[in-house]
Amino acid sequence: MPHVIVKLWPGKSEQQKARLAEKIAKDVMDVLNYGEESVSVGFEEVKSQDWKEKVYTPDIQAKWDQIYKKPAYEM
Repeated sequence: MPHVIVKLWPGKSEQQKARLAEKIAKDVMDVLNYGEESVSVGFEEVKSQDWKEKVYTPDIQAKWDQIYKKPAYEM
């Protein structure tokens, strides 16, 4: 039952988020062989000034060994 959370800066339209959610869900289903009923995708908007505290430090830096697509930036 994969649940994917996309953390991003505010400002993307509902249409962009819906389109990305569909593409992510499709790829999860294709790669992991799950049915549509098993996959969910959510979005969490984080202000740029809060990124380091709320995303980079706890979700990227602290879990570096679990990140399969690492960012090309440092904070």
